[in-house]
Amino acid sequence: MLKYSKVLGLMVFVFLFAMCNQKSKNEAEKETILKGSLDITVDETVKQIVDDQVAVFEGTYYDAKITVKPKSEAEVINDLLNQKAKVVITTRDLTPQEKTRFEKSKINPRVTPFARDAVAFISNKSNNDTLIALKSVIDFIQGKPDGKIKGLVFDNPNSSTVRYMKELAKVNEVPKAGVFSFKTNNEVIKFVSENDGMIGVIGVNWLYQPTPDMTETIKRINVLSVKGLNSNNYYSPTQTDLALDKYPLARDLFIINCQGYSGLGMGFASFIAGDIGQRIVLKSGLLPYKTPGRKLKIRSEIIKDKE
Repeated sequence: MLKYSKVLGLMVFVFLFAMCNQKSKNEAEKETILKGSLDITVDETVKQIVDDQVAVFEGTYYDAKITVKPKSEAEVINDLLNQKAKVVITTRDLTPQEKTRFEKSKINPRVTPFARDAVAFISNKSNNDTLIALKSVIDFIQGKPDGKIKGLVFDNPNSSTVRYMKELAKVNEVPKAGVFSFKTNNEVIKFVSENDGMIGVIGVNWLYQPTPDMTETIKRINVLSVKGLNSNNYYSPTQTDLALDKYPLARDLFIINCQGYSGLGMGFASFIAGDIGQRIVLKSGLLPYKTPGRKLKIRSEIIKDKE
């Protein structure tokens, strides 16, 4: 009887062990670097370029499904720190304090830069002056308006553009008087297009790749050229001025992966930092982090086409 019990116990153990191995195998097969499903939390100011990358990625790898969740920068970072999001796209790298927090949790975030973006100033089309000094904007944020700006319009109090401008102005809060905020970049563009004297502060990607319903609205605003704090010249948020490091409001885009294994997050990060992903960035109007290569075929003689 005792011998029978031991044999039965051994059989149960082998069965459970086999089931556990099968379960682990099935879970591993659910997601690879090119297969599975993934939620990516994205800074709302750069959603357009991410949508383009996801569309091509899914069109190339049919077994991959990526859901883009746009949020304010504060929400993106909080979700990442609280492990509610495993893969995010931001307009800044992690701070030393944030990296320390991950180290305490024994998490090693993989941070991959993939594009250079810009904060853009826009005004109503009726405003003939398409130039603006960064100092005037900073003075306004510091509560020292010079009369040249009627009001500033931001997308969201917790957005990356607000954080960016507060850091430039070295203030903890923007003034309540003369500062307006909405929820999205499109709302900022629409408000500025309908109100003279207002200066909108948005991510430039929304101007280069407007949603279909915003095409006509974009025509009613000006993208302003900006004079930096240590410059006498004005520069625009174009690929050329970004590449030459002339535009004073440039910023890099990062994909931060905290999955901790070789999953779809790693595959997508490699894709957008690779040749195809960088070509998508180039076509979008932003500046690729790495210039896509071009192959030239040199011929020793001219071959005339047959008539």
